[in-house]
Amino acid sequence: MVYKTKGTCSVEINFDVIDGRLHDVKFTGGCNGNLKGIGALVEGMKPEDVIARLEGTTCGFKPTSCPDQLAQALKQYLASAQ
Repeated sequence: MVYKTKGTCSVEINFDVIDGRLHDVKFTGGCNGNLKGIGALVEGMKPEDVIARLEGTTCGFKPTSCPDQLAQALKQYLASAQ
C-alpha cells in the first residue's frame, strides 16, 4: 500500500501486509536512519499492535509524526480491508 503522509517531513509510506503481518515498511523523505529503524522494529508485527504503540506520537510542536502517520496509514488499510 502507498500512503501519502500529512504534516510530516516524510511524504509517503509504502508497506505490505502479508498474512496479517506488516512487511517492507519504507518512508520517502524524513529522517532516513530513524525511519529505517521504525521499519525494522515493526517488521512482522500485526497492524493493530503497531497502531496501539505508535498512534498519537507527536514530533516537536506538530500534532503528528512519522510514527503516527504510519498508524494512520495502517488504520486506513484495515478499514479498506473490511
